[in-house]
Amino acid sequence: MANMAQSIRMALHFAEKNLKLTDVFGQDAGPPMGGVFTATQGVECAWNTPLDERGIVGAAMGIALAGDRCVAEIQFCDYIFNTIDLLKIAGNTLWVSNGNYPMPLTLMTPVGAGIRGSIYHSHSFDAWATRLPGWKIVMPSTPLDAYGLLLAAIKDPNPVMFLKPKALLRVRGEELIPGEPESEKELKAMIDAPLGDRSQWQPKWPKVEDVSIEIGKAKITRQGKDLTLVTYGRNVLMANSVADQLKKDKGHEIEVIDLRSLYPYDWQCVKTSIQKTKRVLFLNEDTEVTNFGEHLAYRATQELFYDLLAKPKVLAAKNTPGIGLYAELEENTVPQTKDIMEAALDVLNEIP
Repeated sequence: MANMAQSIRMALHFAEKNLKLTDVFGQDAGPPMGGVFTATQGVECAWNTPLDERGIVGAAMGIALAGDRCVAEIQFCDYIFNTIDLLKIAGNTLWVSNGNYPMPLTLMTPVGAGIRGSIYHSHSFDAWATRLPGWKIVMPSTPLDAYGLLLAAIKDPNPVMFLKPKALLRVRGEELIPGEPESEKELKAMIDAPLGDRSQWQPKWPKVEDVSIEIGKAKITRQGKDLTLVTYGRNVLMANSVADQLKKDKGHEIEVIDLRSLYPYDWQCVKTSIQKTKRVLFLNEDTEVTNFGEHLAYRATQELFYDLLAKPKVLAAKNTPGIGLYAELEENTVPQTKDIMEAALDVLNEIP
């Protein structure tokens, strides 16, 4: 089974051979490193840029306006903030040109905590991203979803932001990407560059297939009737664990929804689940003030008020200036499994 970094690599290779992807670029995205997390390792059209986030986004916009498809990488989302004005322009170009200038670029950046990255390598960008009109925003939680969502992003004529959860990039999936070998060792030998001299190394790519995942479609990862838990990215695995534990210990059946796409998002899936369970918890690790989960909670309250047996709850990171390096600082800033368990029980135990 591939891990998420390997699945991204295979998607990029498939796209450069089959989807007219012409450029993959960013700081250290090309040889010999292939990105800090090796997610672009071995990709033929990958090349290195200077450490210049504005230059990377500007180049991606130029390539897209010229009619080519590209994937640009900002090495950590913590450094994307000085490109906000360019991201706004990229998002409104198709609209302000009355549809005459598509912007088929994908912007890929690692997000979130979980790797002890401290203050400059632990932040989230999902709430900011959803405030950029004209962009589609996706965040996978499994290698197979990363593969399928990235292919969909590359095909899309609109700008798509592909948010990679840092903590999941080395986590292996439970589902095979069609065409990848079943053996982890075999896949590693084929597409992972060796340590040391890589000047003569060439990957041997498996013949993976086009299994795009429609942007805007959520996935139910646990079925349940007592509580709807809506999340995405790294928190999906935590939510699944909590759902399994609560079912085993207390008989509660939690329905876990992995949004996969933050915009457009699958409101119909969320709405149908809330109407069934009558209770909802929105979970993510971005800061709690002006959080994307707050928007979802507001919409749930506005549209489903008379269906609810408990007030919607949002569990997110504390609104601190940063995330500390020390383990206890990080774990007490962003939601952990114990926090999700406590929040879920709060909603389940509320008496209408």
